[in-house]
Amino acid sequence: MKRLHRISLLLFLGFALTVYAQQKQPLKLVATTPLPGFSGDFDHFGVDIKGNRLFLTAEEHKTVEVFDLRTGKRIQSITGFEEPHALVYLPESNRLIVTDGNDTVGKVELVSGDNYKIVGSIDLHPNVDGAVFNPVNKHYYVESGGGRGAKTHLLHVIDTSTFKRVGDITLPGDHSEAMAIDRAGKKMYVNLTGTDEVGVVDLDTKQVIARWPVPDAKVENAIALDEPHRRLFTATRQPAKFFVFNIDTGNVVTTLPCAGANDDMWFDAGRKRIYVTGTDTTTVIEQRDADHYEHVAEVPTGYRARTSVFVPSLNRLYIAVSGKGKADAQLSMQIYDLLP
Repeated sequence: MKRLHRISLLLFLGFALTVYAQQKQPLKLVATTPLPGFSGDFDHFGVDIKGNRLFLTAEEHKTVEVFDLRTGKRIQSITGFEEPHALVYLPESNRLIVTDGNDTVGKVELVSGDNYKIVGSIDLHPNVDGAVFNPVNKHYYVESGGGRGAKTHLLHVIDTSTFKRVGDITLPGDHSEAMAIDRAGKKMYVNLTGTDEVGVVDLDTKQVIARWPVPDAKVENAIALDEPHRRLFTATRQPAKFFVFNIDTGNVVTTLPCAGANDDMWFDAGRKRIYVTGTDTTTVIEQRDADHYEHVAEVPTGYRARTSVFVPSLNRLYIAVSGKGKADAQLSMQIYDLLP
């Protein structure tokens, strides 16, 4: 009888700890939209809050997928692309700008938000990829790789008000990844993956004004900015590591491990959390103060579930589960509620 009692007690404690762990998870999966027939990687999200739409680029499928922002229901597939990557939704004109490129093609496409047709195109260098939108000057900065081993590469500057290319910015190294722009719209912080640095760009002069080495790491991908605390966050893949930079000095404040093969990162200022999305898990890091950070969770997600977008007004994180390199991968779009 005593032995049975001990076994029952252990089972109860195990169940209680499991429930407690689930309750303490900072993310709660509330919806999953399966995407059968898709393969390869998804690359970037875009959001239309007023129109209740979520956009997702599907590289190998050569489409931009449209979902209901609240329910996750897939409602449209936009075709006509070679290999779509980044996108921005422009609420003033109800249009999308999509970067579209591979080894032989480089362009940005203008898409109607009414009928989902491509209504304009600007030819650029091949291998256009990531991009960032500046809400102050309405410019869209589109990265174009310089080719393996190149000493420099370009950011093409697109005026979204006129849909015209209005300039270029030369960056060191053969390519770069994620970018972040300050609230004044004057400075850009960019992961110079080709040189293993973070670059600072003056957007008025279009010049690189600082280069901060990323110590003992390579493949800088995700980036996020905490301007009030004067901190910049970046994440690398080799090794999978989260870095905190002081943007006044360019020095590294601290580092922590994070999800592997990461691609996106978001700073949740209200909860003082950072979400780093990578393969299999999303890393959740809590900001104690500007200089102190704590790894609080690894939330299971899915294979190559590294593409994400944080929507603060809905308290939600959207994650795309990709399938590149895995024959039996089950691609999907996931919606997570953010818990206190």
